[in-house]
Amino acid sequence: MRIAITGSSGLIGTALSRALTARGDDVVQLVRRPARGPHEVQWDPAAGRLDPAALDGVSAVVNLAGAGIGDKRWTAAYKQTLRASRLDSTGTLVDALTRLDDPVRLVNGSAMGFYGDRGDETVDEDSAPGAGFLADLVVAWESATAPAAAAGIPVAFARTGLVLAPSGGLMGRVLPLARLGLAGPLGNGRQWWSWISLTDEVRALVHLIDHPEIVGPVNLSVPVADAVRQRDAMRALGRQLHRPAVLPAPSLALQVVLGEFAGDVLASTRMAPKVLQHSGFEWTHSTIDAAMRYAAGHA
Repeated sequence: MRIAITGSSGLIGTALSRALTARGDDVVQLVRRPARGPHEVQWDPAAGRLDPAALDGVSAVVNLAGAGIGDKRWTAAYKQTLRASRLDSTGTLVDALTRLDDPVRLVNGSAMGFYGDRGDETVDEDSAPGAGFLADLVVAWESATAPAAAAGIPVAFARTGLVLAPSGGLMGRVLPLARLGLAGPLGNGRQWWSWISLTDEVRALVHLIDHPEIVGPVNLSVPVADAVRQRDAMRALGRQLHRPAVLPAPSLALQVVLGEFAGDVLASTRMAPKVLQHSGFEWTHSTIDAAMRYAAGHA
């Protein structure tokens, strides 16, 4: 197939591009700078510019564009950046897709943050959104695809959990600390982490590309029985690195360092991937020990 990807230079986009190319698909990367070859298309989401003709012959679009949630403190200006980077890209894509003669599958990025801090409650794709900036942002992000769905385009929202990878993302920050024995509990460590390995994140996105009949929200995480409390995830990583993982990061210290984002770092979300399970998806890394072995570079 010919598949277009936005955000292709990020952690997930890079891995997805490689996986699709490896299986023989033709990957088209949407980039903001001038295109450097036939496999790139320039677009300007902030200005709403994307020539629909650039998507001719494309079977699916995977939209992963958006500024990093944890890259900077959530100042008023950066909150606007987080919002605009997602809504502008999604709106520009949707406008182009609705101008095509034939419907093209859209797999739109989304996030577990939709559910907010839910304590010990188990949430699935039918659960209501949570409260707070991140939950509101994800709701708006998903809602920006509404014109595509109304036009008959099959749209799925990939509500991604915490992605565990050997480099980059969350583990890019945690691994250096863990190797020093400093990656202990965040806050009280009792918050639920619904996680997925980068390998399975990519496989799940490919699964959604290949199954356009799956529409609406899709939770991308391990089965709920394999979700873990944050302190247990850090202990699993410590075991792989043969380092202790007991020194806690107090909630107050996190708030000083991270500002408002600390509330989402400390949030508890126990997410069930009901749609993935019912569609026959199988996980490569289904236990936290297997995932941390992979993240630590031991598998």
